[in-house]
Amino acid sequence: MTETIGSFVGEAYGSVHSGDGNQYNFYFEKAAHWLRSEARKRPRSIAEQDRRHLAERFVPPPGLQRARARLHVERTVLVDGLSGSGRRAAALMLLHELPAGEGTLHELPDTSDDDTGPALDARYIGRDDRLLLDLSETDEARYLAVQNALSDFRSAVVARDAHLVVIGPHHLNYLLREELRHLTTELGRPGAGRVLAVHLKCAGIQPDEAALGGTELAGFLTRAPLRDVAALADRIRRFRDTSSADRGLADWLRRSLEDQHDQSGRVAADFAAAHSGRHRALQLAVAMFHGATPDMVLQAANALLELLSHPPDPTPRLDQADLAAELAAVQAAGDPDGRVRFTIAGYGRAVRQHFWTFLPDIRRQLRDWLMRQAADPALDPEVRRVAVGHFVQQTLRVAHPEDLAWVVERWTSSGAPARLIPEAARVLALGLDNEHHGRFFRQRVYDWATSADTSVHCSRVLVMVCEQTMAGSHPDQALVRLHHLARGRDDGVRSAARQAVLRLTACDDRLYQLMLKRLETGITYRLSAADLGLFVELADPGRLLGRHSVRASLAACWAGVLRGRADWTTLVGLWLDAGRTGRGRDLVADVLVTACARDPRLLGRLYRVTRDWLGLRPDADRTDMVSRLLRTINAAQGLEDYDRTG
Repeated sequence: MTETIGSFVGEAYGSVHSGDGNQYNFYFEKAAHWLRSEARKRPRSIAEQDRRHLAERFVPPPGLQRARARLHVERTVLVDGLSGSGRRAAALMLLHELPAGEGTLHELPDTSDDDTGPALDARYIGRDDRLLLDLSETDEARYLAVQNALSDFRSAVVARDAHLVVIGPHHLNYLLREELRHLTTELGRPGAGRVLAVHLKCAGIQPDEAALGGTELAGFLTRAPLRDVAALADRIRRFRDTSSADRGLADWLRRSLEDQHDQSGRVAADFAAAHSGRHRALQLAVAMFHGATPDMVLQAANALLELLSHPPDPTPRLDQADLAAELAAVQAAGDPDGRVRFTIAGYGRAVRQHFWTFLPDIRRQLRDWLMRQAADPALDPEVRRVAVGHFVQQTLRVAHPEDLAWVVERWTSSGAPARLIPEAARVLALGLDNEHHGRFFRQRVYDWATSADTSVHCSRVLVMVCEQTMAGSHPDQALVRLHHLARGRDDGVRSAARQAVLRLTACDDRLYQLMLKRLETGITYRLSAADLGLFVELADPGRLLGRHSVRASLAACWAGVLRGRADWTTLVGLWLDAGRTGRGRDLVADVLVTACARDPRLLGRLYRVTRDWLGLRPDADRTDMVSRLLRTINAAQGLEDYDRTG
């Protein structure tokens, strides 16, 4: 990716110009706003408030009680189920209903990132932790590696009074080792009708047996994944909230199901009967840019024909049909607002699926066409947003996530229009949230975050997406990527990533400890100025200092500060001020003295700095702090305890 030339503008609100004359601040803020607003809607989040929301709407599937009993006895259970059956929701609920204890509920990383160790790392297990490992879309090699490591990992789970739920890959059941079969429970699919009714009740809509008894709904509930059933309930709620009159559940349901009509057979017949490539191009243009103006739809159709090197029609223009007739031929027409839409519910969805499924040889051209049209400044922003969503949906459906990664790179390059930055963020967020391809995007984000070739604009998008999207379901991996971005070359990106790290760790002790451990490694082996700066902002002398592992990380990082920062004397004073109790002062002294252990000269300097600090305000608390520090220094040197503070 090409590095952007010029300065970077973050989330400002005024009219701010970057060095190359473009105004990017508005578009970065627009992207951040969308990511924040969508965060609460993401079904894969493991945040506590999202789990509570899920628990209110959860319908237990067949087999859940067996899984619950197995988890209680073995502290580990492997759940198996078909895609779309709600297996992830069930796995989360198995963990959510356990007593919280002193641990946390978190998902284990599904990419190796900086580690070259085992497939399952026991360092991620804390006491009383509730652990989720989602292998539902893993590959054969990783599945075998995880099974090889599971025995030792389970021992650590038991030793630390933790619990582990593994979502197995149903498509790789034949690879399950015999000694793990006793841990496996198959989960069925709960009744979709009941799932819909529960969601409606939670939205304040009383299910009506007559309204929910139609054949159209029955067909949808039979074939739809449970996530789509939940989405249907949300559409019904939105129609209820936005309708000018209370038309009732039957009307809200009818409107919510309109785009779910299966028109694939009709579209296939119309496609085969089409008399020209222009007819088919217009059909797809309406499907992708539904709600656009007629001239924009026509321009998109012509652009697609040109991209595919389709020969022009030699017939004189006035001998050809007008656009209204051409639109009618593809089941479309202008609405009262002058916007082009299909006249048959569900037709556009079927057209998009037909093109991406049955014309695989032009998918690359379709990608390039969408990119070109989305960049058009004349395109209505809402039409652009919907079109990009359609493109993402179809590209993921046919399992080509690499096309979306390519689009993100192009839309965040130095020459791309600024208006595409929010769309790049949306593409990446939708990819990360995808049940089947999320792991691909988490790995790709890592690759971008660690590459020196990643553009400034892409890096800024990565910061937002890691914090707002990935952190909801995979906070550990989000933190790793943000840490790498905080080491980057651009000042704006480093600052944004550093602030994101501080926000993620502020209220999560587990992530705080994970970040300290990463800084310990980075400072010990690299003495990175970026890591030292992040440590100074992150480390809190009043937080978790009673834990030996935390003090060890703090001491290792402080050793780097003493070697690599000239302002360390000021920082020492801030830490000395933090000792509010005798126990707290002893712990602060332990960290600082341990940091000096490898260089006895530093111990002398530390003591002199502490004496100077005492001289600034020689009260009882400071005198006690200096006394405790001296005793700790003496103990570290094996000297007899004596006190010269008086």
